[in-house]
Amino acid sequence: MDAPIEVIRNVLAATVNLHVRIRRDHPSVVILGNERMGSGVIVDRKGSVLTVNYVVLGAKVVTVTLSDGRQVPGEVVAKDFESGLAVVKVQGGRSLPALPLGSSSAVKLGHSVFIMGTIGPLERRVSGGFVSYLGEFDAPWEYALDRAIMTTAPNPGFGGAPLCDLSQRVIGIISLNIGELIRPSLAIPIDLYMLRQEELLRFGTVVSRSKRAWVGFYVEPTEQGIEVAGLVPGGPAEAAGLLVGDVIRGIGYVGVETRRELYGELWKKRPGEKVEFRILRGGALRNVEVISGEREAFYR
Repeated sequence: MDAPIEVIRNVLAATVNLHVRIRRDHPSVVILGNERMGSGVIVDRKGSVLTVNYVVLGAKVVTVTLSDGRQVPGEVVAKDFESGLAVVKVQGGRSLPALPLGSSSAVKLGHSVFIMGTIGPLERRVSGGFVSYLGEFDAPWEYALDRAIMTTAPNPGFGGAPLCDLSQRVIGIISLNIGELIRPSLAIPIDLYMLRQEELLRFGTVVSRSKRAWVGFYVEPTEQGIEVAGLVPGGPAEAAGLLVGDVIRGIGYVGVETRRELYGELWKKRPGEKVEFRILRGGALRNVEVISGEREAFYR
């Protein structure tokens, strides 16, 4: 760890723990549970806490534990499903220690970085390393980044922790949780927040961007092709009859060989549009038509 002690102290002071209770009827409970823990970082003096969306999805009660041990109520004020980021406002938060935001576009391979995470209301942990990857990333849950940041610093706590440079600037938000310690830590670039910051804080979502079609499946690459590994209960894909084990060969007349190609074709559609999947099931090719939905509306 090459960061000066004073830098570590400043980042620690702005790192918070989130304890979130979720509405029991919320669709995310099936997979993520109705009680979640996360990390977050204060990014302005008014008490805006930047974290990851999956931690606060469907939040009923948010308790924010500050670095001095005080516990204060929080309110989810913004969510961006495309980036995977969310903002929690600390109620009554004034003159709180906040960190400056850096520029993830200026990050280079080999840059020294560190992560400050929480593993409970009062415990903070830090880990250091360097940037090991900058580039495309895609995940099973209809999610992709054009320029993800991966580091050799293991995630020392819950998702939502700040990834900082040695000048204590936030350059990313850690996405993957403590269970992913054996892998490089994945960070969502801070530029994805900065580009939409004013819009997110004003409207609670990104209103200027075209919405993407969403079907509610989890897909994994296999030797046969892109296989459906899971379905969101009650989601469009399940309702249309897609099955776990189906291998997706294309959308309409366009073939897809990678998960990123699949998402690229899917996201050309808008919520409510029909998506015709060409699939392989039981050795036979067939078409399954799905009426796409909007992820944000489904998880409201």
